[in-house]
Amino acid sequence: MWEQNFIETSRGRFEYFVRGEGEALAITHFYMSFDERGNLFAEPFTEHYKVYLFNMRGAGNSADIEDDEQFSFKEIVKDLEAIREALMLEKWAFAGHSTGGMLALQYAVDTPASLTKIVAGCTAASKAYASHPNSIYCAKNKHFNRIVEIMELLNNPDTAREERQKLDYEWALMSYHSEEKLKLALTRPNSGRTVGRNLDYFRKVQVNSFDIRERLKSIHIPTYIFAGRHDAQCPVEFGIEIAELTPTAKLTIFEQSNHNPFIEEEEVFKEFLQLTL
Repeated sequence: MWEQNFIETSRGRFEYFVRGEGEALAITHFYMSFDERGNLFAEPFTEHYKVYLFNMRGAGNSADIEDDEQFSFKEIVKDLEAIREALMLEKWAFAGHSTGGMLALQYAVDTPASLTKIVAGCTAASKAYASHPNSIYCAKNKHFNRIVEIMELLNNPDTAREERQKLDYEWALMSYHSEEKLKLALTRPNSGRTVGRNLDYFRKVQVNSFDIRERLKSIHIPTYIFAGRHDAQCPVEFGIEIAELTPTAKLTIFEQSNHNPFIEEEEVFKEFLQLTL
């Protein structure tokens, strides 16, 4: 189990969970709520880093949202900076998966002096991924209508817990190369409940103005990008694009993975993490 903690900052009180030893590394996600079970993306990092897994505003027991603009990537980076300062850490590494990866890229272009490195995967540097026909978020994709229904139901507070679990499974299944791997993942300790309001802001507001591709050229801290060859959310082309635009990027493509290489190719992912040390 992960150790629960709270930190008072100049921007509010935040809940976080800690595990591992070594260099400080922060992990969070735009619309997920974590608990003492940790998270399957964060877990392998604990073999090499002291990992801080954060609930951002509106998630878990962290500060409430007072204004929807506090959901934005730029405001989350400011919250992370307030947390880092309150923890009295001069610098730390940051890792993110999916929308967490977008946040990692935003952090690197906004406040690089606070970071030792970033690890970002199965992600994109702009909203363009959602227009790619291989993405389930593209209107031309066969899963598009259903994924919109799922997100709307998850955002509805009246949706029962049992129904939410079924919806989460259906969404996850679209993002695994093998259903067997998904079923195995569900037997392991994990948290990352979807927070409807946060997700709603991301897909209706934040993503529509997101494009930092030109700014990636200014990144000069170590940058480790990973992508799944069969990613149905952020197609592999967008991981390649990030690596080509970022001067310090090193790209790893997981050939037998969809959106979750840290589960689908767990041992290979651990080898990838060795490269980040």
